[in-house]
Amino acid sequence: MTDLYRMLPGELDALMLELGQPRYRADQVLRALYHDFPAGVDDLRQLPAALRQRLSDEGYVLGAADEVRRVASEDGETTKLLLRMADGTLIETVLMQYPEKGSGKHPRSTVCVSTQAGCAMGCVFCATGQMGFERNLRGEEIVAQVLHMARLLAERDQHVTNVVFMGMGEPLANYPETIRAIRLLTDPRAFALSQRAITVSTVGVLRGIQRLADEGLQVGLAISLHAPTETLRQELVPTAGPHSVADLVSAARRFFRRTGRRVTFEYALIAGKNDSPELARELGALLRGMNTHVNLIPVNPTAGGFERPARRRVLEFERILREAGVNTTVRVEKGSEISAACGQLRTDEQERQVIGLEEISGAPVPPVRGRRQSGLAPAPSPGR
Repeated sequence: MTDLYRMLPGELDALMLELGQPRYRADQVLRALYHDFPAGVDDLRQLPAALRQRLSDEGYVLGAADEVRRVASEDGETTKLLLRMADGTLIETVLMQYPEKGSGKHPRSTVCVSTQAGCAMGCVFCATGQMGFERNLRGEEIVAQVLHMARLLAERDQHVTNVVFMGMGEPLANYPETIRAIRLLTDPRAFALSQRAITVSTVGVLRGIQRLADEGLQVGLAISLHAPTETLRQELVPTAGPHSVADLVSAARRFFRRTGRRVTFEYALIAGKNDSPELARELGALLRGMNTHVNLIPVNPTAGGFERPARRRVLEFERILREAGVNTTVRVEKGSEISAACGQLRTDEQERQVIGLEEISGAPVPPVRGRRQSGLAPAPSPGR
């Protein structure tokens, strides 16, 4: 079977020609897929019944992600979905909205998508990193997350304004499918989102950063740095190489030269681990003079004993970086009361299922990897 949501506009053009159809049939399908939210091929009412039947007979389908659970923050500005893919894989997607108070305009609406089920990077403070790697998501499964939120927003007479690849998994470790999803989301004939409204976050896959710089795209790049020294970064990110800090700074410089897009360095602040004034000064010296931005992220508490720094400590870290001439902000936290950080809702659901099995069978069930873990607060939309 072939999911029509996987097909780029050019591929859909070729399919229609192969089926003996005029090219405008491809435009009709694309319009329906990305704006009408059909449930299946039979819902493509713009097409003749005979063509719909032929598509079905030849194994073309519209893949869908089933909503398992939905939670919303008290202020209504953050919505998190647990979605089940066709094979039963559970993944998370978050919608974060930033209303312009009193403006009467539609809020900035950012969808944070997952690119993998689980993650192989193993960051010690991240829920997804602690649950291990399950599989890569396909491009159409990434797009399905955005469309699910787009459908929700359409009910409010609103629309998606930004997409950040900052959910479960490492986008650049799933490079071909991440790029396919970006091209589907930004193609004027498909979802038609501006390239500059997309940000890809990576823990530091160097080859992926280099390839992304050469794609000819105008997407943003965020690099999860978390430490200014090699030893400390290897402690926090076990997959980091011996020279990862220096390598990532060089990669960020090259990305800026190739694309003209300023790179963001994400820095998860962990109390007593990487939040000292001394480390702030080292980070400032490392990034001084670069056209970059640092996003400070007070980490969510985790079962591994990691705690967020006191507010005064966060502000001191920010002040030191700014005095060093480094553009810095503290991330606006969204949805912490609904387990909106990466991996939390899936972990909660798996734990709930385990507890349910225990109640049914009366027998102990092995613990879920990463249960009760937490992670980073969800990301704000780009466009700084």
